[in-house]
Amino acid sequence: MALALAGCATPSSRDLVVLLPDKDGKVGTLIVQNQKGSTVLNTAYATARTARDGGVERGMASQSEIKEVFGSAIAAQPPRPILFTLYFESGSDEFTEQSKQEVKRLLAEMARRQASDITVIGHTDLVGPDPSNDALSLQRAGRVKSMLVGMGVPAERILTAGRGRREPLIPTANGVIEPRNRRVEVSVR
Repeated sequence: MALALAGCATPSSRDLVVLLPDKDGKVGTLIVQNQKGSTVLNTAYATARTARDGGVERGMASQSEIKEVFGSAIAAQPPRPILFTLYFESGSDEFTEQSKQEVKRLLAEMARRQASDITVIGHTDLVGPDPSNDALSLQRAGRVKSMLVGMGVPAERILTAGRGRREPLIPTANGVIEPRNRRVEVSVR
């Protein structure tokens, strides 16, 4: 995550960009450049600031500096999306025993996030014809949506889709039974 603070139009103001780690401590790479220079940020808390001569200065910021400058912006961010994968019995929209526990986690997360947007994508394995798998993947997604609506989530906040057999989690040959492909992926934002 990169945070940028644009400077005001005063001579003492300087733009500031800070590269923050994700929740697991990982960072990507960010190139900051203008007409007079550039720098690469690829470590946590690395900074790029507009130099007095108009170029780009590289530096480091402490966590306390980040909090002081960007604290209110960071606090205003919505919670990160969370992904749930629910698995189904062959040829049906019945949850596997293991997924019944995951459903409980999903419902608890929904109760915690009052204004969530939800995407529900149904999938099947590579057994059976495309039209049947398309219908079954939509049926599975619809089952999860109905469950969420039943617990009070407004239907308009839930986007559903069925992908049939087009996006297997585990690639297999046609006709091969693979339980991990019979799933619904639920993204809660």
